[in-house]
Amino acid sequence: MAAQFFRNAWYVAAWSKEVGRQLLPRRILDEPVLLYRKNDGTPVALLDRCAHKLAPLSMGRLVDDVVQCGYHGMEYDCTGQCVRVPGQDKIPKTAKVRSFPLVERYNAIWIWTGEPALADPDKIMDIEHYGESGWKVLDGGYQYHEASYVNIADNLMDPAHTTFVHGRTIGMPAASEVPVEVEESDIHVCAHRWSNNIDPIPSDRKIAQFSGRVDRRQSYNYFPPGISRVDAVTIPTGQEHTDAVIARGIRTAGYKFLTPESEQRTHFFWLQLRNFDVPEYKMADYISAQNTTFQEDNVVLSSIQREQAATGVVQQTWIAIDEAPTKMRRMLQRMLDAERAQAQP
Repeated sequence: MAAQFFRNAWYVAAWSKEVGRQLLPRRILDEPVLLYRKNDGTPVALLDRCAHKLAPLSMGRLVDDVVQCGYHGMEYDCTGQCVRVPGQDKIPKTAKVRSFPLVERYNAIWIWTGEPALADPDKIMDIEHYGESGWKVLDGGYQYHEASYVNIADNLMDPAHTTFVHGRTIGMPAASEVPVEVEESDIHVCAHRWSNNIDPIPSDRKIAQFSGRVDRRQSYNYFPPGISRVDAVTIPTGQEHTDAVIARGIRTAGYKFLTPESEQRTHFFWLQLRNFDVPEYKMADYISAQNTTFQEDNVVLSSIQREQAATGVVQQTWIAIDEAPTKMRRMLQRMLDAERAQAQP
């Protein structure tokens, strides 16, 4: 059975810095995609499959703004139309490949693999605080995860796992018994909780000097089909949780853009906004801590993915902390069903 992907949405194909005058192949939603920039800097995405013998166009080269196939030299412009066939004047009507709508925003290149007429740039999610005074941006993060984007989204809707998986970074042993509250709207699912009067987590202790114990809020938000935003705030304990107090706390908003490579593999792009400075000499350690956290998830989820593939079973037992992931999966399935129904004649 073919993998199910929601296609009428914007996915991150690459960070802007990744795409230049070198041909960049990347498999997205189980299709081969070729990325490059024209001489004027405009990004281009074509199906990475020559119309003749299906050779990857990424094995060829750029000739000005035209991609030349490395097998027989057929050349394609940025619309995917073949403009030259060596040795003959007539170009077959079938000599064309698909081009994909792109938008460059937030230092990322977003791709639309669904119906081109529906590719509205306004549908790209707004990133809160991006470009605002007092907020720092850390972007360019990428990992290759050997798990499906749905399993990763499950994990990103699950505050409870952090105690056990992320003890060196964001884990809170004292929070393991704190229940998770779940909210759902038409466009997203949120799982959140306050852990009060606890010791600062390891990563917070490296950021600021707290005189005592703290209150910490985690808010895990999923925006289908593939965007997660995890908001966290840490404040000295004993204060009301008002907006004014929260605004003075240590705050982060971590975005993960989940782009399926295939049914069981995912391109994991991450971006973080924060309202505090990290000294330059500590920045490498700070970035390493972020990557370590996500890699810890990757290890667990890759193992889960293998067992699901081996058994054909996604989950055997449900417990209370599964409420948000279950709502997330149901929301995504409704979207998939609706898109499939619209596509049927």
